[in-house]
Amino acid sequence: MNNKRIARIIAIILALIMAFSFIYAAIDALTATAAVTQAQIDKLRQEKKEYEKKKQEIQSKINTIEFERMTEVAKKSVLDDRIMLTGNEIDNTTETIAHYEDLIAEKELEVIAAQGRENDQLEHYKDRVRDMEENGVISYLEIIFESSSFIDLLARIDFVADIMSADENTYQRLIAAREETYNAKLDLENTKEELEEEKVQLEFKNEELLEQLAEASLLIEKIEATLDAENELYKQTNAEEAKVQEEINKKVEELRRQQERANAGVKGTGTLGWPSPGYSYVTSTYGLRPHPVHKVIRQHSGIDISVPYGAKIVASDTGTVITSAYNSSYGNYVVISHGNGVTTLYAHLSSRSVSAGQSVTKGQTVGLCGSTGVSTGPHLHFEVAVGGARTNPLQFFTNYSIG
Repeated sequence: MNNKRIARIIAIILALIMAFSFIYAAIDALTATAAVTQAQIDKLRQEKKEYEKKKQEIQSKINTIEFERMTEVAKKSVLDDRIMLTGNEIDNTTETIAHYEDLIAEKELEVIAAQGRENDQLEHYKDRVRDMEENGVISYLEIIFESSSFIDLLARIDFVADIMSADENTYQRLIAAREETYNAKLDLENTKEELEEEKVQLEFKNEELLEQLAEASLLIEKIEATLDAENELYKQTNAEEAKVQEEINKKVEELRRQQERANAGVKGTGTLGWPSPGYSYVTSTYGLRPHPVHKVIRQHSGIDISVPYGAKIVASDTGTVITSAYNSSYGNYVVISHGNGVTTLYAHLSSRSVSAGQSVTKGQTVGLCGSTGVSTGPHLHFEVAVGGARTNPLQFFTNYSIG
């Protein structure tokens, strides 16, 4: 074997080492991305623990004698808090599942890369074994015996040692590549199992939410079953709604003065849009209406729209959020001022997506449909006020149905 062939072998070995270093870099990049996703999952898990702790505190309160002594409306507020936390858990689990799906996609790429490197290492190892079978120890002796001097002999011995060391490294890299492929596949399977566990948890939480909604609705139905209790509830909710409208009027005037001083402000388009995209079935209209159980006539300050739990509720027009809060009558509710004395109110939300002082655009999500407050089932209670007085929202729309 001549010096050119020796140099060629060493060059091939160096080239392979460089090629593998690039593959290692690609794997490291993928691992770094996965680490970020795992950190996000860990953060969500910590949030989930906090939700669970708060729910345990609420459940402990529900189990006390003091809870039994509360009014039905006060009990409903406590149950609403538990429902909202369960909703938070559902959102948390849904987001966790999305992250797991991303993480699995990354780990599948890692398995492909690891398997590719193992295959490359195996082919290189096979080539080297075939070369050794063809040349064997004789070739090493030829390299040594062809030396022209003692110094040349020492140099040739070093060449042989380097080649033998490279052969050993090739074998060790093959073993390491196989271990990495095995670990990558194992990690992928473990992550898939964790994803399935989260899906089971999501299904459980959805069932738990339905049970909690039914329990909360029964409280209001219990009140409405007796005329005297229903009369008291009606007085209470009317007082709450009047108080809210009074606060709205004050905030509208305050906002108007602020905008005048700043010579700026968010104004609506002047045309209201339907607040529940895809759902236009009105179950209860504005104005006087008979009570479904006792047939007494009651004043309804807005309209009720049949909307499924968790559906998006959007801003009817561009404006400024002046209230984003909870009370015992409206539950979670949002009020938006659109300028020119026009406001809209969105009640019984399961959650709120905006905060007071925030500017919103027409069609922007302000919350999700729910059944908080004095409500016996998921729906949107929607109000429109002009100049501080509530008015019939349906006068601003044409595409809806009443049942």
